[in-house]
Amino acid sequence: MYTYTSLAHQSKPNPYLVNEINNATQEQLLLKVYDFIILHCQKKNMIKVNEAIQILMNGLSYNDPEVKEVSIGFLKLYQYCQDQARKNNFAEVQKIMTELRDTWKTAFNNR
Repeated sequence: MYTYTSLAHQSKPNPYLVNEINNATQEQLLLKVYDFIILHCQKKNMIKVNEAIQILMNGLSYNDPEVKEVSIGFLKLYQYCQDQARKNNFAEVQKIMTELRDTWKTAFNNR
C-alpha cells in the first residue's frame, strides 16, 4: 500500500490532504506518489524525491511469479532514478517519473 506517512514531516498535517489520502484508491495513491516525486524534482529536493521513490520500491511484489520479473524491472528503474537524484540529475528523474505516471493513468482510465 502506498502512503505518505514517511513523507509528512509537518507538525500539523493539512486535514483536507489527510482526508483525501485516507479516501483514495490504490490507483489514486500511486499517482499521488508520482506527482509528489515530479513536484520535488522541480524543486530539486533529493531527500523527498528519494523517500518517495523508496515508497514505490516498497510497494513492489516479488511473491507472484507472474509479476516478479516486472517488479524487478521497476526496482532497477527506481534505483536508477534514486542514483540520478543523488547526482542532481532531476531532469532525468522527472522525465522518467512523468512518463510512468502518464502510462499508469492511461492504464487506469482504460479499465
